[in-house]
Amino acid sequence: MFGTIRTLWAGAEARAEERLRQTYAVELIDQKLREAEAGLGQSKRVLASLVLRERGEGRALEALASRRQDLTGRARAALAAGREDLAVQAAEAIAALENESKGRHEVQARLQLRILRLQEAVAAGHRRLVDLKQGAVSARAFRDEQGLAGRLKTTLAGPGPMAEAEALIGEVLGRVDAWEEAEVLEGIERGLSGEAAAEALAGAGFGGSLKVTGAEIMARLKTNLDAV
Repeated sequence: MFGTIRTLWAGAEARAEERLRQTYAVELIDQKLREAEAGLGQSKRVLASLVLRERGEGRALEALASRRQDLTGRARAALAAGREDLAVQAAEAIAALENESKGRHEVQARLQLRILRLQEAVAAGHRRLVDLKQGAVSARAFRDEQGLAGRLKTTLAGPGPMAEAEALIGEVLGRVDAWEEAEVLEGIERGLSGEAAAEALAGAGFGGSLKVTGAEIMARLKTNLDAV
């Protein structure tokens, strides 16, 4: 039972993490880019340090070569003057210089190899970082477009000002005309009371008129004029 609970909990955590990564994918990309850029900067500083060391070895080798050349000339002069004792000392010093020079050449060669490899790695890392930055720009633009499309869809089709306006217009246009409604109701009442039937009979000449008509008023006015 507890194993099942742990499995379910682990699955829920994984799904939550995945949703979080999807929600903040662009922010995570930016953070990883900052970390990658910091790592590349560190590699560049190491490369610069190696280059300086290699240059230092080069200058040391030049100094050793200059000292060896100077001692060689002095030893030959000492031998020419019959001072073999001094020439022997010079020879020992020259041997030490040559041994040191050999060691420094080996160090310089190793440094040059490390510099070459690190230069290639830094160049590849720089190209990759440029590509990743371009990808991040595309990802950010895609997210912004998705957000804009979602907001536009909500505005045009979903609950929003436009939908509310459409509903209000429908309500206004669907309202019943009050005057027309009163007229219809009046007709219904007349029909129920029999008034409509009486009016129809009166209009056909059966029985007197139920309402005063304009013709009756005209007849009355003419009668009054005749009486005068």
